[in-house]
Amino acid sequence: MHECHCYDATYTRRDFLSRTTLGLGAATLASLINPVTVLGRLADDEPDRGVLGTTHHPAHVKRVIYLLQSGAPSQLDLFDYKPSLTRHHGEELPPSVRGMQRLTGMTAGQKSFPMVQSPFAFKQHGESGAWVSDLMPHTSQIVDELCFVKSMYTDAINHDPAITFLQSGSQQPGRPSMGSWLSYGLGSENANLPAFVVLVTKDKRGQPLYARLWGNGFLPSRHQGVQFRAGKDPVLYLSNPPGVGREDRRRHMEALRKLQELQYDNLQDPEIEAKIAQYEMAFRMQTSVPEVMNLDDEPEATFALYGEEARNPGTYAANCLLARRLAERGVRFIQLYHQGWDHHGGLPQAIRQQTKETDQASAALVLDLKQRGLLEDTLVIWGGEFGRTVYSQGKLTEESFGRDHHPRCFTLWMAGGGVKQGFSYGETDELGYNIARDPVHIHDFQATMLHLLGIDHERLTFRHQGRRYRLTDVHGNVVHDLLA
Repeated sequence: MHECHCYDATYTRRDFLSRTTLGLGAATLASLINPVTVLGRLADDEPDRGVLGTTHHPAHVKRVIYLLQSGAPSQLDLFDYKPSLTRHHGEELPPSVRGMQRLTGMTAGQKSFPMVQSPFAFKQHGESGAWVSDLMPHTSQIVDELCFVKSMYTDAINHDPAITFLQSGSQQPGRPSMGSWLSYGLGSENANLPAFVVLVTKDKRGQPLYARLWGNGFLPSRHQGVQFRAGKDPVLYLSNPPGVGREDRRRHMEALRKLQELQYDNLQDPEIEAKIAQYEMAFRMQTSVPEVMNLDDEPEATFALYGEEARNPGTYAANCLLARRLAERGVRFIQLYHQGWDHHGGLPQAIRQQTKETDQASAALVLDLKQRGLLEDTLVIWGGEFGRTVYSQGKLTEESFGRDHHPRCFTLWMAGGGVKQGFSYGETDELGYNIARDPVHIHDFQATMLHLLGIDHERLTFRHQGRRYRLTDVHGNVVHDLLA
């Protein structure tokens, strides 16, 4: 088991050395084979290798870019083609199909549940023949790079517990996010950038996004996600205040580190090590962050690929481009959040706007990674926290309708190293309400993602409050049929 035990405040270095089997010899050997100093700090040019040191098995990929579509896109209007809904449009959803499954408070009081065909045209694309609606013209051109999972399901029916579950493996807040688990387990390939970076599309409304979604939970705080923002200061409080130069900041940091080392000697609190590491990372980021955010070195062809919005910092397109630049520099986990997919009403118009903002840039990211040789060791994921219903929320009209939350089945896609290309896995029933074949639970998906990174999801654990925790809790299996 790979885990961290929190030391008691009275447990001193003398206690540790006296109780260690090899005593000083073990400590000396550790200093020779590990770049971490006695206080857990790394040499200036050494990236953090994580608690595992090495992977449990050969890794297919080194990093993950997760394009999280917050609010839950309608799989029925994008990827899960259901011609049967055309024949049954406007008819009541059969009680035998719905069964005893619970509904949200927004539709539980409805007396009628009319099924709704998608108003968008579907066609098959590529050699794989994947069905994609005309809302996604750019994604339709890369389907032979994609691995669709059409049988995802989750335990949560409302947004906050569902996105928390997707991010942390638990519906209850307080657990580490998946990016924090990867930072803890594998560390970073770049000493000058965080292992876990978060990008949120600016000026978007939708379901709230809380910092705990990329929080470290009970892991050391150095593993929390760092949000990069659009504007003059991409990382809050990173810039020096007026009158303070870089050398001044270095001296301040060295003095603070010495004080914290003295405190660590007295308390043996691992969080002190985390604070030291965070201060040192912030100092290095004063140079590395402006460099990665500066797009002056990008050719015109890049903006033609991602779209003109990529020139506008903080847009989804700009964040996709920035994700590629971060991947080039060895950031382990890059997560984009794009709000606005919660279409309880007015779906036809609203989803057109969402796909207009995201389709080209999502496809461009895959193509860009591929042409640079990065896709073979990067995993790209696109999807939301659950799906949408086949029946209309509220009144169904010729021009408009809405779809409610549906945890029983939804679609996501992956691309990159280790997953099958041009492949669709799982299937829903003819009405798109229940899974008919090969269900994939959220914990199965998380276990598979960790497997692609070389991690056995049952062995990456952290001891907290008397038990060992992991991202997949006590559940989950690797879906080997998705692996190339």
